[in-house]
Amino acid sequence: MSYTPELLELIKLVEKTRSQRVEQKKQNKEFPAIPVAQREDILKKYHPDFIPGTRREIKVGPSKGYVISNEYVDIIEAKSRVNPDLIDLNNVAYETDVLVIGGGGAGNSAALMAREQGAKVIIITKLRNGDANTMMAEGGIQGASKVEKDSPYYHYLDVLGGGHFVNNPELVYTLVLEAPKVLAWLENLGVNFNKFPDGRLQSMHGGGTCRKRMHYAGDITGAEIMRTLRDEVRNHPEDIQVIEFSPAVELVLNEKGECRGAICYNLETEEYFFIKAKAVILATGGSGRLHIQNFMTTNHYGATGDGLILGYRVGVPLCFLHTVQYHPTGVVFPEQAEGILITEKFRGAGANLLNIKGEQFVFEREPRDVEAAAIIRETSAERNLGVPTPNGKFGVWLDSPMIEFLKGEGTVRREFPGKYILFKRFDIDITKQPMLISPTLHYQNGGLEMTNKGESCVPGLFIGGEVGGGVHGENRLMGNSLLDVTVFGRIAGISAGQYAKNYSGNGKLTLDHVRKYNKELEAAGVGLDRISPMILPDYTTPEVRKRQLTAYYQGTLR
Repeated sequence: MSYTPELLELIKLVEKTRSQRVEQKKQNKEFPAIPVAQREDILKKYHPDFIPGTRREIKVGPSKGYVISNEYVDIIEAKSRVNPDLIDLNNVAYETDVLVIGGGGAGNSAALMAREQGAKVIIITKLRNGDANTMMAEGGIQGASKVEKDSPYYHYLDVLGGGHFVNNPELVYTLVLEAPKVLAWLENLGVNFNKFPDGRLQSMHGGGTCRKRMHYAGDITGAEIMRTLRDEVRNHPEDIQVIEFSPAVELVLNEKGECRGAICYNLETEEYFFIKAKAVILATGGSGRLHIQNFMTTNHYGATGDGLILGYRVGVPLCFLHTVQYHPTGVVFPEQAEGILITEKFRGAGANLLNIKGEQFVFEREPRDVEAAAIIRETSAERNLGVPTPNGKFGVWLDSPMIEFLKGEGTVRREFPGKYILFKRFDIDITKQPMLISPTLHYQNGGLEMTNKGESCVPGLFIGGEVGGGVHGENRLMGNSLLDVTVFGRIAGISAGQYAKNYSGNGKLTLDHVRKYNKELEAAGVGLDRISPMILPDYTTPEVRKRQLTAYYQGTLR
């Protein structure tokens, strides 16, 4: 669906102000950033995290009393999918040294590093290996690779500032110190980063950064990294086995409280099976498909927060889940592409955000939570300066043609091939026409508590990637997610591999933690009509779900 006549008329107002904005850019006259003292006011008034009634206390588990989004509480306060009395833990379908749960960037990085410790590895994944948020990440990966202008010191300060200075400092220290090593590792594996003719990595600014340390592969950086990691895993079939379409639905402990594997579910045969392991890595990714507050999302189909539940039920506390990241720029029109990420790299390259009058209203490279709140403010009934879409929503313009005026004809098509092709399908040429965007649910800022060695409080259970919490504090900066999954995926793999190598314990296997959790739910009187993990989102209407349930119980639907 191309732009309607009404939207084409509004685009003329964008074009009317463009020459002046281009001239200001060339003179380095940036739109003023929001003063630090005012950022908190904008966040509290307009950011979705602060809307009354959207959060509540958890009533069970190690983080009882913690106030987080209702959608998170719904999946946490829910009974297990498995009846522990019907699971035979003596029936072992697979046995390995290290079990990696999740097939994204963190999971594949972990598997490769566990293998280097001499471990035999199984990757169990809900969909195909590589079907993950890593694949959908676009803009780039941060790392202080330019020693003459940057250092992990500046990266450290940026990460802390973006996270509102409440991040776990040890995790941040590890993230930024490992970043240059990870970039070199990825490049050595075959990731095709954009480079200058002399071989140096190209880089640019991201929101909230004081140096240009964003490295990228066009606007498909995540897909390029995921392609490389997945291919490397495939190069070692003798050591790394991949089992697809089989999500983990419950962890298994022994009588000593050590994690010894997982109960998994075959989506094709609808059968449960047990994988026994000496060490387990949770690398299950995020939770955008919970559609918190009914926001559209950039996340892949399987991102339903499964790892949060698995870890929480065995006693791992939660942290920083009280904040959720809404990426400032997601497609809001055409509606067939609704929610798809428009990388921050566009704004880093010079594209302005404009309201219905064609006026710039915010500095393009504010931290993501501030940028999103500013866009929501512009589209609010109070200001009424949003651009209306044919489906009744409101957005603002992201003026991508600005990049052509600033950096030369052909830049957009060369630097953003993925988005150029996407919009061309709808007869929209983003080298000549702006994109219509709105904030979209993007990232799980928090997660399960972990150490900078990827350890949880449960022996034998390790954590890597988006399922973990603490490194980003209350807001993540662009490019630190691809860095997070590779840095802490690698670390979790090394730690789990070493743990498995030195593991000599045994002990009776048990699902008693499931029985205990279900009893706690019953005592609190919550979650008795729900089960989790969700596994996959349900996009049918309540009426359809009711008819399906009725047909199932009547025996007419199998």
